[in-house]
Amino acid sequence: MLLALSIRDVVLIEALDLDFADGLTVITGETGAGKSILLDALGLALGSRAASGLVRQGAGAASVTATFERDAVTDVLLTENGIGPEPDEPLIVRRTVKADGGSRAFVNDVAVSGALLRTLGEGLVEIHGQHDDRGLLAPAGHRALIDAFARVDLTPVRTSFAAMRAADAALAEAQDALANAEADRDWLTHAVAELDALGPEAGEEEALATSRAAMQKGAKIADDLEAIDTLVAAADGGLSKLRQAARALDRIAGDHPQLAEALGAVDRAIIEGSFAEDYLRAASEALSFDPARLDAEETRLFDLRAMARKHRVQPDDLAALAAELRGKLSAIEAGGEGLAALERDAKVARTAYRAAADALSEARRTAALRLDAAVAGELVPLKLDAARFKTVVAGGPESENGADRVEFEVSTNPGAPFGPLLKIASGGELSRFILALKVALAEEGAAATMIFDEIDRGVGGAVASAIGERLSRLAAKTQLLVVTHSPQVAARGDHHLLIAKNSDGLVTRTNLRTLDASERREEIARMLSGAEVTDEARAQAARLVAA
Repeated sequence: MLLALSIRDVVLIEALDLDFADGLTVITGETGAGKSILLDALGLALGSRAASGLVRQGAGAASVTATFERDAVTDVLLTENGIGPEPDEPLIVRRTVKADGGSRAFVNDVAVSGALLRTLGEGLVEIHGQHDDRGLLAPAGHRALIDAFARVDLTPVRTSFAAMRAADAALAEAQDALANAEADRDWLTHAVAELDALGPEAGEEEALATSRAAMQKGAKIADDLEAIDTLVAAADGGLSKLRQAARALDRIAGDHPQLAEALGAVDRAIIEGSFAEDYLRAASEALSFDPARLDAEETRLFDLRAMARKHRVQPDDLAALAAELRGKLSAIEAGGEGLAALERDAKVARTAYRAAADALSEARRTAALRLDAAVAGELVPLKLDAARFKTVVAGGPESENGADRVEFEVSTNPGAPFGPLLKIASGGELSRFILALKVALAEEGAAATMIFDEIDRGVGGAVASAIGERLSRLAAKTQLLVVTHSPQVAARGDHHLLIAKNSDGLVTRTNLRTLDASERREEIARMLSGAEVTDEARAQAARLVAA
């Protein structure tokens, strides 16, 4: 709900501060007094185009500040955009426009984009005028209005739509994967055959490289081993003679101490020689190699490395690669079965969505009939008795909101074809159609504040009285501001604002003030009688207010 409006330097308004209450507020004044300026100023605060022409002549900038009562919807929008609403604080939107162009927007003193301000404004205030092309006149919003009127639950159709989209996506992904795999079938078959023929094993390359290095080392010292064998053989002859000497020394060692020492040295030489013999034999065995085996292992190692280069992997990853390619080949062969299962899932999901969408369509068609009847009941008192209204629910593209296109259509003359509300109805008729619709939809989908600009233009008497009565009913459910030239409508107001234009010969200013009970009756009398207010007009004004 709009709580307050503060305007500075907008066209003819130098400074204006207004407080608003709930119920029906009527705004009256002479033609040209500046009622449109007031609506332009409010529109500026709600995100409409910021034209530098709105800045009052001689001023550097214009500003409009609107204060609203917060609600859950606006709180969510503010939170989503990082503007945390303060507890128990109102919502304050502010817009400034410079005389040389450029504007800025603020929400609770936080700078915001014009787009966010417009989104916020659409939920706060609805403005309906004779040339309005938003709100009820925009077909894009008609489906949401009929859904609110029908009180439908969109959860089933939205859940089933999401499931259908997911199933379709999974099927499409599988189809693409299978198509790509089919294109690679020949290559996969050849690659798997090559790898299976090679039979790589994890860790095999390292083992082969180690063994090959050892055998290559043995090959390099093969000649030395032959020389060692010769020396060992010579050493063996020497050891035999040393053993003979030891036996001879053993017989005479007791005859002289030095002979005993010589015997000990000979014995040690025999022992060390035996050790050398054993070490050489072991080394010879360890360093021995098989040329055929070396050749086979080198061939295997080179084959593994060549295959790894071909597939751009490490040799130790060849075994895993073979398993992966084998799996892809198996997937191609089993792909038909998997695809069939996904196709069944997609079909089931689509069937579920169509069932939910059809149920929603039926609910919309039923609600459309009720809405048509409700609007028809409002048209005759509004002097639109020859007009007809219908809600068209037709097939549309599938979406999370069902598969319907909803549009309000009217026919204003007997036998005339139906057509879009905006194109068929004239200015005065359009405003009354909007009022009839708003009254019928009063329980659903209305913004917290609604504004009607001269909805009663061109009508009077009983029709104006009917308009006033319906505005009063609508104001019982939402805050309503009405710019009017009709005394019958003005008399229905809970609050009355008078807009007037004053000039001192140099500067013209527009002012707005709240009327008390006696001032209100006088203003209504002026609306009844014109320039000269008569006693009869005052009496009639009193009767209208009392009624």
